[in-house]
Amino acid sequence: MTRLDFTPYRRTTVGFDRLFDLLERQARAQSGDNYPPFNIERSGDDRFRITLAVAGFKPDEIDITAQQNLLVVKGNKAEIDPASRQYLHVGIANRGFERRFELADFVRVEAADLADGLLTIDLVREVPEAMKPKKVLIGAQQPLSVIEGGSSEAA
Repeated sequence: MTRLDFTPYRRTTVGFDRLFDLLERQARAQSGDNYPPFNIERSGDDRFRITLAVAGFKPDEIDITAQQNLLVVKGNKAEIDPASRQYLHVGIANRGFERRFELADFVRVEAADLADGLLTIDLVREVPEAMKPKKVLIGAQQPLSVIEGGSSEAA
């Protein structure tokens, strides 16, 4: 595996450390386990869905944790007494897993559902009004704030 080296970019940029760290973490994670398989889809401008194939897992065997900029999905199968069953062939994975998804700022988990062996996690991006881009007029006065009495004053 080729290791990504962002040193030249780190020397000439300011404030992008988090982005380079994220890219390096993703490159390391790509070389790991690919279980369970998953899809990521965009279902609108600010809506996303992650679908994981978790056949054989029950809802109480899956733990979904959302924290700032990180979504962690863990699956832990309940222990099965090997003496209780006699398998002639074992082809279905019966192991635990942990999947991590880096989330962009202001992305939150809206809902999760498990049906037909597929775990779906709906995400929505909600950018606060204060963080949205605003048009700035050149040479025009900015709107005056309204004083409690209903009148507005110019400074």
